[in-house]
Amino acid sequence: MFAKQLSVFIENRQGRLGEVLNVLKKNEVNILSLSLADTTEYGLLRLIVDDPAKGKECLAAEGFSSLLSEVLVIEIPHTAGSLQGLLKEIEGANVNVEYMYGLSIAGEKAYVVLKPSDLAKAEAAAAACGIQTVSNDALSAM
Repeated sequence: MFAKQLSVFIENRQGRLGEVLNVLKKNEVNILSLSLADTTEYGLLRLIVDDPAKGKECLAAEGFSSLLSEVLVIEIPHTAGSLQGLLKEIEGANVNVEYMYGLSIAGEKAYVVLKPSDLAKAEAAAAACGIQTVSNDALSAM
């Protein structure tokens, strides 16, 4: 099961991140996880939100360039070595992890967001070692 990630392209200047977050707040789009990467001139804000389509729509209405893409949200045991074991399985399936970031939810499980080069193969590799993927709806319910 794939999740939808909202990616927003923003200028790297003071206050711009706050503007994006305000649009989401104003439209009651809840952020479940985020990652921000920057260069000298722009930033790439990656978000897992409770309603990705609504998030994209309200950001577009305010002039922000964004896109929706499919990612895997992986539920792994919150123990040392769990992530390494998963990554070994994915590598064994000849899949590259393009980027990843953590997702924080209280409980005994840890969650990471992965963007693999092949979603289906990475999901199958995770399933082969008993690791589940999680949808946006399931995350919102946690």
